[in-house]
Amino acid sequence: MPKRVDHEERRRQIARALWRIAAERGLDGASLRDVATEAGISLGQLQHYFTSKDDMIVFALRHIAQLAEERVRTRIEALPGAPTPWVILRETLAEMLPLDDASRTGHLVQISYFVRAVHDERLRTHAKEGTAALRGFFADQVKAAIARGEVAADRDPVGEATLLIALTEGLSSEVLMETLAPQEAMGLIEAHLARLFSGGQGIPGGPGSPGSPG
Repeated sequence: MPKRVDHEERRRQIARALWRIAAERGLDGASLRDVATEAGISLGQLQHYFTSKDDMIVFALRHIAQLAEERVRTRIEALPGAPTPWVILRETLAEMLPLDDASRTGHLVQISYFVRAVHDERLRTHAKEGTAALRGFFADQVKAAIARGEVAADRDPVGEATLLIALTEGLSSEVLMETLAPQEAMGLIEAHLARLFSGGQGIPGGPGSPGSPG
């Protein structure tokens, strides 16, 4: 009896092969044939799942985002008590930094992806949608913190969300270039959050309080 193939797992297998190649030499150096070889399957099998390189790249990036969301959720659920806006922001931003080998590989793939997206309308649209969703999520957390009296009422949630993304992306580049240690980058993230939340009545779940993640 022929072995049943888990098609979703096969797609993830292909995505992981793409990551490994892209992390070493960028997406331009990852042909469909190269990815098939890295994944241990034939080119024909790969093309059964992805008819073009762009389809494969979009799936791989969505898979990276899904894994990151799962890691953030696991980190937050492991903490005692109900998660506060500060905790949610801190843990999400930590996941966005290349703090270990797995996240470093993810960042290298994303850099290759964004370089390609600058000149590719379809990929650029996908990147814009992802950034807009992340900005909206961060803005919602800032709004919740304002409602709780943890962030000053005159803060612009969308502006603060944009600054958080820009800060984290900039620090990620510093860590990848090894001009900043991962722990230093995380310390700067926490310092920025402390300033943001200092305009309110405190940081429930922040450093030194019950349920603090760090």
